Amino acid sequence: MKAPLPDNEIERLAALYSLDILDSPPEKDFDDIVALAAGVCETPMALVSLVDADRQWAKARAGSEVAETSRDVSFCAHAILGRDLLIVPDALEDARFADNPAVTGVDGVRFYAGAPLLTTDGFALGTLCVMDTVPRTLDVEQQQALRALARQVTAQLELRRYAFALANTTARLQELERRKDDLAGLVGGELRSSLRLMSAYLDRLGDTGYHDLEMADLVGRATAAHVRGFRELIDHLTTMADAGLGGESLHMRQCDLTRVTQRAVEAVRPIAASKHIWILNQAGGPSLPIIADPVRLEQVLTHLLFAAVKYTPEGGRVRVGTEMESGPTVRLDDMDLPDGLRPDLFPHLYYGAIANPADVPGPDRGLAVAKRILDAHHATVALSDRPGDGTSLHVVFPYAQMNPADLIKDLAVA
Repeated sequence: MKAPLPDNEIERLAALYSLDILDSPPEKDFDDIVALAAGVCETPMALVSLVDADRQWAKARAGSEVAETSRDVSFCAHAILGRDLLIVPDALEDARFADNPAVTGVDGVRFYAGAPLLTTDGFALGTLCVMDTVPRTLDVEQQQALRALARQVTAQLELRRYAFALANTTARLQELERRKDDLAGLVGGELRSSLRLMSAYLDRLGDTGYHDLEMADLVGRATAAHVRGFRELIDHLTTMADAGLGGESLHMRQCDLTRVTQRAVEAVRPIAASKHIWILNQAGGPSLPIIADPVRLEQVLTHLLFAAVKYTPEGGRVRVGTEMESGPTVRLDDMDLPDGLRPDLFPHLYYGAIANPADVPGPDRGLAVAKRILDAHHATVALSDRPGDGTSLHVVFPYAQMNPADLIKDLAVA
């Protein structure tokens, strides 16, 4: 049975295309997620699947060689119609899929579970899905982990778009800075003399009512010589007005670092539980006001925590806390195990989030993207690694003073 189109199909496709992800090469960040999904759900197959106008395309896949299928026979085309998991315990018993060639063929799909990849604007781009060749279902913990891993996929896609937009904005501002001296000379020198001549001519015309041929010729030649300068001035001013005001700019406002961190911890906890990793949440206590984009910052902190869980041995421990150091701080400790096993987080954090080369190869591109978003928040990232203690990451933000109105309101509530 062919799935109907979502009500917001045009806007949904626009959101998908804006990510520039379709037909891109494989990336380990997404390969790791599908491997985790297959392991957690105990299925032989898992996909990060994106639903295009007439096809379903896999950004990452485990246990399957099929990179693309028609949308007409896509399970995920049905899954994006909802906001939560679509679970098909036995496809042969489901009227939507019973005659699907992917089901009726040799070793066909009998079990399917897909979590929609929902953007922060509410568009379902595709799914993180798991499949099996035998009927089955998922327990509550597996369902929670699949949802959490799907949110990781969406966060990665959106953070990359924002990091790219921030890089473009920075480049535009740097170009304006380089041309600032030229602009000052243009306005203060050549254009000023042309404007002075034009003003004098118009004043005389207004006083006498007669056209002065000699003065008009002088004004005409001076103006013609500087038409290009006037155009450059307008271009400068237009670019300055546009720089940093695009649709992909960060939306900065005052928020509480403690609460943002708590939400990030809860988002990753189901994934940690699936690996029997204990997250000790010490992100409590007093409010720590900062100026930030709370949505993007939560996605960044979630990705850092996900990296900690991903590179920690099964049964490990991750401690997260908020505190005051030189400013409001998030501290993440990936602790050694008593038997001497160590997390493999340090080199990935160093090369991805500290050294931060322009194009980070291999598995650390997502960390480099997170670092770029943190840079836009003027956050400082420090990292240490000590045998017996494990890896410790400190992210320090500038402190945001509360304005008097907010302080009075808080006191009134207290």
